[in-house]
Amino acid sequence: MAALHIRDAHPADGAALAAIYAPFVTETWVSFETDAPDAAEMSARIASNGRTHAWVVAELDGDIAGYAYASPHRVRAAYSTSADIAVYVAPHGQNMGLGRALYTALFDRLRARSIHAVFAGIALPNPASIALHEAMGMTPVGIYREVGWKLDGWRDVGWWQRLL
Repeated sequence: MAALHIRDAHPADGAALAAIYAPFVTETWVSFETDAPDAAEMSARIASNGRTHAWVVAELDGDIAGYAYASPHRVRAAYSTSADIAVYVAPHGQNMGLGRALYTALFDRLRARSIHAVFAGIALPNPASIALHEAMGMTPVGIYREVGWKLDGWRDVGWWQRLL
């Protein structure tokens, strides 16, 4: 079995994270981005949200196989203890428990930063993502119907929440 190591992400990880994320952007409606960010953009995101929230990566035998991150939920001050979360795992790391390991580490870091509530938006349908989020104790709170147009169709986004 491969050795798993979860650690904080660094801007130098930008290229590896961009490579993991790109297929989700270009080949699926999982992400509502339409242009995959490059390494420099991913590095900037890590640097920006890593200061206020957290980014973590999963390494399998030293190779980055997935990541999870948190970002501000909304910009108004009263939302400062809430965060949006997401997780992405490369094909070679799927079905190995990396999503759970990443979210467990992310939640620990968010608690330490006094984040009280986390929210995940899941483009539907996505039964694997729903199963992961519910396994992490998240509960559905609503659906935005036909909120995005991607891959020649309207897409719904379900929202899940967990209090930390």
